[in-house]
Order: sequence, then C-alpha cells, then structure tokens
Amino acid sequence: MKKIARYFKECWLEMKKVSWPNRQVVLHSTWIVIISTIVFAVVLGVVDIVLGLGLDLIF
Repeated sequence: MKKIARYFKECWLEMKKVSWPNRQVVLHSTWIVIISTIVFAVVLGVVDIVLGLGLDLIF
C-alpha cells in the first residue's frame, strides 16, 4: 500500500513541475487543430471524388 501512496505522491509532485499553457494559448492551439482538420478533410474528400470519377471512367 505504501508503494501506491508513494506513486501518487510522486505523480502529484511531477504535475506541479509542468508548465501549463494559459487559456489564450489553449484556445489558439484548439483553433489550429480544428482548422487543420477541416482543411485535411476537404482535401481528402476532393481526392476521393477525383479518384472515384477516374475509376468510373476506366471501368
């Protein structure tokens, strides 16, 4: 039981050492991820449509 308590105590001490980002940085990073995901989805969708049309022409 002591090992488990020590483990959680050490985890807590390590979490105190982490430099957490502020709210503005988190929001900015979140928007970058959302926009990147949308752009990637659109590009992938266009490639899928083009390849589908190309295969329809061949077969």
